[in-house]
Amino acid sequence: MVSTNTITRFEKGEELKERTVVAIRTALEQAGVQFLADGEVATGPGVSLRG
Repeated sequence: MVSTNTITRFEKGEELKERTVVAIRTALEQAGVQFLADGEVATGPGVSLRG
């Protein structure tokens, strides 16, 4: 779990500890977000909802 302030810092592009970034990514993936690497889609890296 991360605080709202941490999410705000993340959205601003501030540096976070690696374990915090992993926690955010894990939470997003559990909510159905899929991270796309460069080359997986024509537009480059990004995110989408699993369907």
